Amino acid sequence: MDVVFQVLKLLGSLGLFLYGMTLMSEGLQKVAGDKMRSILAAMTSNSFKRVLTGLFITSIIQSSSATTVMVVSFVNAGLLSLTQSVGVIMGANIGTTVTAWIVTLLGFKMDISAISIPLVGFGFALMMFKSKKRKSLGELIIGFALLFLGLAFLKDSVPDLQSTPQVLEFLKEWTSYGFGSVLLFVTIGTLLTIVLQSSSATMALTLVMCSYGWLPFEMAAAMVLGENIGTTITANIAASVANVSARRAALAHTVFNVFGVIWVLTFFKPILFVVSKIVLSVFGADPFISSTAILFGISTLHTLFNTTNTLIMVWFTPQIVKLVTYVIKASNTEEIFRLQFIQSGLLYTSELSLTQAKHEIVNFARLSKKEFEYARKAVQECEKDSFENLYLKLEHYEQITDKIELEIASYLNKIAEGELSEESGRRLQAMYKIISEIESIGDSGFSIARILERKRTQNKKFDAEMINKLDPMFVLLEKAFDNMIENLDQGYTKVTNITDAENSETDINIYRNKLKDEHLENLENNTYGYQTGVFYMDIVAECERVGDYIINVSEAIVEIQ
Repeated sequence: MDVVFQVLKLLGSLGLFLYGMTLMSEGLQKVAGDKMRSILAAMTSNSFKRVLTGLFITSIIQSSSATTVMVVSFVNAGLLSLTQSVGVIMGANIGTTVTAWIVTLLGFKMDISAISIPLVGFGFALMMFKSKKRKSLGELIIGFALLFLGLAFLKDSVPDLQSTPQVLEFLKEWTSYGFGSVLLFVTIGTLLTIVLQSSSATMALTLVMCSYGWLPFEMAAAMVLGENIGTTITANIAASVANVSARRAALAHTVFNVFGVIWVLTFFKPILFVVSKIVLSVFGADPFISSTAILFGISTLHTLFNTTNTLIMVWFTPQIVKLVTYVIKASNTEEIFRLQFIQSGLLYTSELSLTQAKHEIVNFARLSKKEFEYARKAVQECEKDSFENLYLKLEHYEQITDKIELEIASYLNKIAEGELSEESGRRLQAMYKIISEIESIGDSGFSIARILERKRTQNKKFDAEMINKLDPMFVLLEKAFDNMIENLDQGYTKVTNITDAENSETDINIYRNKLKDEHLENLENNTYGYQTGVFYMDIVAECERVGDYIINVSEAIVEIQ
């Protein structure tokens, strides 16, 4: 019975540690979500900056898995290229070593758990404020306190070897197979990280076991190597339902870490010898002898491994990209109209998920522009079979725009359930309006197809002059679409001037008025029949209506300011 209680106590302590880490990570992302997104988007001009970006983000949120999932999602959203993502992931591996040093230097040297309860109280007080930023800061502080409180319970839940010598005998059996034991503990580290979905949690467990003398230095080092393989699983899970580029980014993370583990295992004993000398010279104790020094040895090895592996592999980024591109090939049968950017689900916070929604909306806008390219062709097409083919395409596009609007709206509803800053709340409301306007554009495209179909049913025809006068209207619409897409693509915090979009809408109105005046003259002069003129002006009116929908999108972006 005591054994069962001890196991449950160990699991509960680990759960508290993990929950604290998650709470701290989410709090940090909510406090600095937009800033982190801007950093990831901006610092990609060279490999050095990409590595620094990954290192910085992971050092802040204390989770390489979270950073890697974010990177995969940004690749999925088109914010980062595959090459850029590899550098950021490499930096994330270095950043995750900060956790080990925090636990080593603070968790075992200082009793931070003593101030954990007051910190929880302080954090709770902040969460009582109406300000979402203060609530997020309170969440961060509570997460930090729970993390070290969990670590303290974790240490207490590990049985003392002096009172339970059978545990030592058990470990001796697993550590007496030479290099086979090393491979065994690499596997244990990998599996444990896969189960816990956090290399930081596994690292904390490893350090706790080392502090109590459960593991010798060699086996603990092997577990650390396994943790570096296991941590790649989270990103691969996130990317499993994402687009091809995102899956390649996740695989690149796996290739990077597996290669690093292979070369370290190849030179395992010499590397451990170097690490022991570093620890002996800096901390005055040998990790092969002192259980206290093992903590510093493990943290040093972890840092040395990830830093050296990055310095080596960063020069082979193009080769890694080629390898993952070869392994994961783009499907020729992939549906054109499936959602491109929100397949991988919500990111770690609602703030960051808005990026995926934004890029999906940009793609939605491009889809609506493509529909009007077909509408333009349909106006000019006189041959029956070709027109019917275009009619079916326009009908299909209208159905697709309806579906995409519902899918994006459903995704936005999920985002709305999370914590959002005031500005992000305005962006979310603007997104609802924008997707509604773009869906209306899709309806207008099919409306033009139906007008043309009725014209054909009644055996009416547009003469060459009428077609030539309609074509400039579609040219003006194309320019308006480009302005709208450019404003959407820039983002909801950068666009402050929509003069180009307004000018395009004005040009459409002026040209509509011109065609309307000419139409009245043509009716008086019997240039064409009345019914033909009705169809003609219906198309003009529908195009002008699309111009209104387009400018409404740009205005919705500016209103966020």
